Amino acid sequence: MKVRDVMTSNIIAANSNTSIAEVAKKMRDLNIGAVPICDENNYPIGIVTDRDIVIRGVVDGLTSSDDIGEIMSKQVIYVSPDMHVHEAARLMGEKQIRRLPVIENGRIIGMVSIGDLAVQNIYENDAGHALSEISTPSRPMM
Repeated sequence: MKVRDVMTSNIIAANSNTSIAEVAKKMRDLNIGAVPICDENNYPIGIVTDRDIVIRGVVDGLTSSDDIGEIMSKQVIYVSPDMHVHEAARLMGEKQIRRLPVIENGRIIGMVSIGDLAVQNIYENDAGHALSEISTPSRPMM
């Protein structure tokens, strides 16, 4: 099974000048945890998660009117729609991330999450293994 078979294709994106508050409201209203940040050509230049808003925004003293570009992750790890879901799950586990933008011809066409993989019964082991790797702390807790 390919990523395109399980990805969410109805996604929203923001640009780097969008306010933190506006992105947070989109996350709340759509019940999502990540928003890709794209340039004017819909090319992904970053991604922001709800955790980024808290850790890089609130904790670092930014205000809700500051640009989301100030807190986005600039290294975008992504997959192609033709990648096998086993490989996507492996990548999630290896990189310890729960969501991956799906890029085709340089443009974002969807998102795939660990939840998308988990609902496919035949990939339950892959998704479980990836989630286990994602949830394992990379450094000792204090």
